Amino acid sequence: MNDSGVELLAADLSTDRLHAALRDPALASMNFLNEVANRFPEAISLAAGRPSEEFFDVDDLPRYLRIFCDYLAAEKGADAERVRRTLFQYGRTKGIIHELLARNLACDEGIDVDPESIVVTVGCQEAMFLVLRALRTDERDVVLTVAPGYVGLTGAARLVDMSVRPVREHEDGIDLDHLIEQIEAVRAEGKRPRAFYLVPDFANPSGASLDLEARQRLLAIAAEHDLLILEDNPYGLFQAEAGQRLPTLKALDTSRRVVYLGSLSKTCFPGARIGFVVADQRVAGANGESNLFADDLSKIKSMLTVNTPPVAQAMAGGKLLEHDCSLVKANTREIELYSRNLRLLLEGMDRRFPRGGDHQVSWNTPGGGFFVVVTVPFAADDAALEYGANKYGVLWTPMSHFYDGRGGENQLRLSVSVVSPDEIEAGLDRLAMLIADLSGKEISTH
Repeated sequence: MNDSGVELLAADLSTDRLHAALRDPALASMNFLNEVANRFPEAISLAAGRPSEEFFDVDDLPRYLRIFCDYLAAEKGADAERVRRTLFQYGRTKGIIHELLARNLACDEGIDVDPESIVVTVGCQEAMFLVLRALRTDERDVVLTVAPGYVGLTGAARLVDMSVRPVREHEDGIDLDHLIEQIEAVRAEGKRPRAFYLVPDFANPSGASLDLEARQRLLAIAAEHDLLILEDNPYGLFQAEAGQRLPTLKALDTSRRVVYLGSLSKTCFPGARIGFVVADQRVAGANGESNLFADDLSKIKSMLTVNTPPVAQAMAGGKLLEHDCSLVKANTREIELYSRNLRLLLEGMDRRFPRGGDHQVSWNTPGGGFFVVVTVPFAADDAALEYGANKYGVLWTPMSHFYDGRGGENQLRLSVSVVSPDEIEAGLDRLAMLIADLSGKEISTH
């Protein structure tokens, strides 16, 4: 029995005989947040970063599958037996929709790559793991990442025993001077900075973006300091205002410094679990020959997941084909929905917390994506999250989960992706009451 009277079972294993990453907070964050959401199903969730379900239709799936089968027959010359084998068997380790993804990158992003440089992965999370596993040769190797940043990158680094070094973020994106300082500090310790991970467009969790000048300077820094850039781009299509989207780092890259991490979870549907990595760097061999970095990543994948399920790839491929391989075309309704929701959330915050008031509440104004960061005059921690869910029926995400160490203690992340306009209004009313409660301020909800 423990102090609470709960009977404890005899343990078969001990934590000190399991991988150290299992004791790391980074690996516990996602589970905690999912458990809170499950415990309070009636709460309005301004926390979830998943895509909207408004346009999901089960009847689309067989149509996508048929479109892909027709493509195999018409463009690949596949007979019925080959089509059946493609869908039902294990399939090619690097994937079966690599050519369609290459078309998409050329169409939507102006990125021209050899399809053979693409590895189709089980979500973008596997892509991150493959790259970090390949780059980590010994304990001297370090990956740099934005703070606050996506916890999945930190978790993947922990699993391959790779050190993580944070780089500060500010309102205009990455603090590039701090990046240089961290590169130099890592080298001064006798270690090797191998790569820098970031989301340059509407980042998770901050919503921040890099302007064109910063993108060009980042590429110059990478070249000067012999650093790879791991560019993750799940939200780039979701620009809130009409106009020309900024080019990706990969589109600007002329010296193959950028490893591009892609995902169809937000732009297609997450149930397919389709991600990919563009790794067109050349890797020199001992015999003087070279191969694509993608080829080496596929070797790791073959021992990790063998291949990405062909049926899932076929569904995603069918959706790509239906829209001429343009995810911009495929997401016209979603882009409009997320843009509307972001505008409604920002307007709602303005009404409830007027500029110049004494409420000590502030927030950023991203140009797109899913997320807004709010600064509050109290500890926005897990306890406050549970308190707000239980008493006021509203969920949000503590920003402290996105720091590898201290940071974000007085900040919370709001997401607009899976809520209706009415839920945004009601959720902000509830959030305002929670903020008033925990900060001792009288705040209007209208």
